[in-house]
Amino acid sequence: MFFVDVIELEGLGNRSYLAGGPAAAVAVDPPRDIDQVLAAAARRGVRISHVVETHIHNDYVTGGLELARITGAVYLVPAGAHVSFARTPVHDGDAVDIDSTAGLDLAAIATPGHTPHHTAYVLREAGRPVAAFTGGSLLIGTVGRPDLVEPRLTEELARAQHASAHRLAEALPDETAVLPTHGFGSFCASAQADGDSTTIGKEKTANAALTVDVDTFVADLLAGLEDVPAYYTHMGPANAGGPDPVDMTPPAVADPQEIATRLAAGEWVVDLRSRIAFAEGHVAGSFNFELGGKLATYLAWMIPWGKPVTLLAESAEQLAAAQRELVRVGIDRPASAATGGPAQWLREGERPASFARATFAELAGQDLDEVVVLDVRRDSERAEGRIAGSVHMPIHQVHRRIGEVPDGTVWVHCAGGMRAGIAASLLDAAGRRVVAVDDGFDAAEKAGLTVLTG
Repeated sequence: MFFVDVIELEGLGNRSYLAGGPAAAVAVDPPRDIDQVLAAAARRGVRISHVVETHIHNDYVTGGLELARITGAVYLVPAGAHVSFARTPVHDGDAVDIDSTAGLDLAAIATPGHTPHHTAYVLREAGRPVAAFTGGSLLIGTVGRPDLVEPRLTEELARAQHASAHRLAEALPDETAVLPTHGFGSFCASAQADGDSTTIGKEKTANAALTVDVDTFVADLLAGLEDVPAYYTHMGPANAGGPDPVDMTPPAVADPQEIATRLAAGEWVVDLRSRIAFAEGHVAGSFNFELGGKLATYLAWMIPWGKPVTLLAESAEQLAAAQRELVRVGIDRPASAATGGPAQWLREGERPASFARATFAELAGQDLDEVVVLDVRRDSERAEGRIAGSVHMPIHQVHRRIGEVPDGTVWVHCAGGMRAGIAASLLDAAGRRVVAVDDGFDAAEKAGLTVLTG
């Protein structure tokens, strides 16, 4: 009898897996914070005999090397991946025993496309495929992006992605579970996953890689690609070089004077509290990346790489959760941190800064000729509907382009409020008068605002 445990990495929109039998298991695409994987194995009472990578990841730092070192597991990495550490290279068709007492083995299938060396792994029970760990190849209703390696290879890899999807569909029974790493909000996916689980049979009827011809597939895939998070540039080299073990001990405590000094030096001070609490009162000059709002993705995307960051949290637990999120993307050690609230973070005599929050109905009550409406959604979201006369600046560009925002009070919106909160904090720190529209975009037209499409 086999099991598959899913390890959700919600902040990154990814999944890792632990799969095996009563005695031994394999860890697939493990995160940097490997304690989660070790805990899953302990709950099952199994030994981790193998650790496998489907590819050298572009969106997070792997914990595979460290997990293999700690457990003594065999570390399997696609042979075509150029790495500088000892590992067992995997070739197409290779198979390894995972738990021989349960008749479980793992077979490698070359699936280039997301990367040139990408490899999927099929878990077999007594020779029968039961699950396919597809990494960034075949996802739920979509595929992994082919444009993260080298621009000149993008079309070639897109065609390879189509071929790899067909190879998996032809090689595996319809009932085989498809278990991808990407697609649950990760920018490594070419589109958001359609659902939470799938099989080869379902993908044959729903995935464009398996339902349309290669030329149509490639044209549509390339047309839909959007900006790549800036920190991806650093993830591949970190993974190829062999990531260091993580240190998640609490950072040095920052008092109000140190917070002020770091702000004056141009460092980033990041407030992890909810956007509601931040708008009501915060340290002037600090930025709001709320912990529950894809902290790792957006902070790593926007902060100048290597810039010292100080974290402000409501509690030690919130701070620890943020550190866990950030080590996954290579932001290993905050320069300092503080817990509590503005009363504990401000120097004597200083008052918290604040800004207004509003709904689309309140925006509709404004004279739109007298205010600036700033849309910080992605290009694809704006194409589906935009407020007439609004200015567009995707969230990851705001910190570099604040000088381009027209004069006047800025009413900033996104699709639901989280990204608007980030942008509002950036504008507020730059001295702009700002209102954060904390509302769902589907309320805009209902409120009487003119929404254009195309």
